Amino acid sequence: MKPSHAVAMRKTQEIGGCKMKSVYAAVALSVSGSRWLGYVWQHVSRTEEIMVRCNPLGIVAATICLLMGTISATAQDRSVYPDWSGQWMRGPGMGNGWDPTKPQGFAQQAPLTPDYRAILEATLADRTQGGLGGDPTGLCLPHGMPRMMIGIFPMEFVVTPNVTYVLTDYTTHRRIFTDGRAWPKELLPSFNGYSIGKWLDEDGDGRYDVLEVETRGFKGPRTFEGSGMRLHEDNQTAIRERIQLDKSNRDLLHNQVTVEDHALTRPWTINRVYKRDANPVWDFVDCAISADGYLMPTKRGQQAPDLRYFGR
Repeated sequence: MKPSHAVAMRKTQEIGGCKMKSVYAAVALSVSGSRWLGYVWQHVSRTEEIMVRCNPLGIVAATICLLMGTISATAQDRSVYPDWSGQWMRGPGMGNGWDPTKPQGFAQQAPLTPDYRAILEATLADRTQGGLGGDPTGLCLPHGMPRMMIGIFPMEFVVTPNVTYVLTDYTTHRRIFTDGRAWPKELLPSFNGYSIGKWLDEDGDGRYDVLEVETRGFKGPRTFEGSGMRLHEDNQTAIRERIQLDKSNRDLLHNQVTVEDHALTRPWTINRVYKRDANPVWDFVDCAISADGYLMPTKRGQQAPDLRYFGR
């Protein structure tokens, strides 16, 4: 039992003249069913050795007191977390590239290995001919990590003590586990990976202000951005984030992201800023829905597909 529960129990010792033991019995049974009051009184009244001048009103008062203490403790627990509510979009000066301060493609000056630099060159050349340019979202695959954190579509952070959820209007949601768990021995690969976070109170004011996150366990293909800049096909990516509100403007959220990946010659760190809209309009972008139901070529002079592979 949590300390806050024990404190509540000690405070209820004298309510209704009940011993702590009888109060515990009342509460333990009160949360187990809809007909709790009658059942509690029947149970306690039959247990004479734990009664000292108890009456139904005393038990009810003790139970309510303990439950109110539990609710108060829960509210107090939540108050230590920062307010990340609302809708978050790319902040001022943030572009669509993985490094938000630079254009996409080679202008990113990404520390790519020679092999993955050559892949990017071929990808961009294909795009000039009308190809998909190595962008998995052209096949309706999720953005995945780290690309989903660019914020092309609005994001929402739902903070709870054990999990912080990252939701977007496009792509699959993300869970950041903050319950102190260890890394699983086996990870089920996914586009967003498996994230474990830790809350920090760096200024010592009794409230958390920084969420540190590590994410592993990926599958691909995944890209850094819309240019088609790929992460390594071995999917051994490790991503570390530090997320916190701006100290002077609580409607700005900072995310420092470091990516370690075998497509890179060194870890790549960028800093991203999101801006809060407290009165958002939410939408949902379904990639699988075609605008008119017709197939169209992606390249100039592309041959039509063989109709034998399509139902009539």
